[in-house]
Amino acid sequence: MTDALTERQRTILGIIVRAYIKSAAPISSKVIVEDFGLGWSAATVRNEMAALEELGYLTHPHTSAGRLPTIKGYRYFVENLMEAPELPLDDQRRIQHQFHQASQELEEWLRLSAAVLAHTAHAVSLVTAPKASEGRLRHIELISIRDALVLLIVVMQDGQVKQQMITVEMPTTQEELSRVSNRLNATLAGLTRGEITSRLGHANLSQIEGYTLEHLLFLMREADQRRGEVYKEGVSNVLTAPEFADRAQSVLRALDDSALEALLAELRLPPRGVQVIVGGEANADGAEMGVVAARYGEPDEVEGVLTVLGPVRMPYDRAVSTVRYVAQLMSTLVREMYGY
Repeated sequence: MTDALTERQRTILGIIVRAYIKSAAPISSKVIVEDFGLGWSAATVRNEMAALEELGYLTHPHTSAGRLPTIKGYRYFVENLMEAPELPLDDQRRIQHQFHQASQELEEWLRLSAAVLAHTAHAVSLVTAPKASEGRLRHIELISIRDALVLLIVVMQDGQVKQQMITVEMPTTQEELSRVSNRLNATLAGLTRGEITSRLGHANLSQIEGYTLEHLLFLMREADQRRGEVYKEGVSNVLTAPEFADRAQSVLRALDDSALEALLAELRLPPRGVQVIVGGEANADGAEMGVVAARYGEPDEVEGVLTVLGPVRMPYDRAVSTVRYVAQLMSTLVREMYGY
């Protein structure tokens, strides 16, 4: 249960969190009194800071008179005090222009979104490719290679392309293969593996159609089991943070591909909105991080994840507004690409 803070305590905690995020230096009562003009005496502010420390929201390093937020203090700030307005219009226009200049290729959108997140939030960014909960077929093609050897090409709605050689019992012309492709596309386009099995599982198929269906279902199962590629940018943004100055190696280990894949696997994101994870238990290397993440795409159909990571002292309001805006933009692109 969250401790009930007075309005003055809430104000002081908010000032300290924002000032510490900006300066990375402990915040003293003198700074609060002189810089913020709230009409309180230094003694009053010191008493409130001591009360906040006793409640676990603040701490002070060594013998410093200044205070800095604890993980509990950051969490209270994010949940109760933070304002995350819309991303400024200039930033929105810049990002829209960058996407407008990009080609209509999903991979380029993914790389661009990772770069935009890292630059705008000044953090590490992770972007996963959109993936359907169960893949849907877009198109198949059968190509005669020689004699009875046929190449099956399968294109999924999420852009994956799979191919496999099929050996049929008798040589088949390209004309016949094209007719088979056209018939199957007319019947199966837009369907999942389960739907294809239900529709054609007991159908009276020709020999080449039966072979094609068997290998098609195998390739679609492979596509469903594929782990989406992760695009990462901005590691140098985190390495320059003063709290990580003397432990760059531990931070790099915390940001290596296996550690980040584990982080993504553990995220339990809501279908809509942005989730903020503040520090928590330090990992084995002691590199605590703040995480801001959101889904993008079409809920329950095809989705990816946008994430930014930084030190616990990250500007969460900026990160939240950036992730939210890019998620909205990427959702629109994905819906247009998949026809939702």
